[in-house]
Amino acid sequence: VQLVESGGGSVQAGKSLRLSCAASRDTFRIPCMAWFRQAPGKEREIVATFNRDRYPTYADSVKGRFTISQDNAKNTLYLQMNSLKPEDTAMYYCAASLRIDCASYSAWGHGTQVTVSS
Repeated sequence: VQLVESGGGSVQAGKSLRLSCAASRDTFRIPCMAWFRQAPGKEREIVATFNRDRYPTYADSVKGRFTISQDNAKNTLYLQMNSLKPEDTAMYYCAASLRIDCASYSAWGHGTQVTVSS
């Protein structure tokens, strides 16, 4: 499966962005999808996930501010990011797991940059 992210940009703190991830196959057939991010000099971290039951989970740092959603008609995964903070600055990646147990993610997009200024 190929994944293509879009929607990144440069915004001021407190503003919002919505990231999109277009998949090359039916998203309802993909067991798990997720958003990761990696800031310069830091390890990649998981931001939000959708498991096979489409139950969302979030990193503590984004709970209450970010929302993961999916439109199966468009084969697209979204990440709505509100109340952005400078520490949210990172390259954001969409990922898909084709494993039923979602133990690992094998498909990745190329990323979209999010920069938040104070």
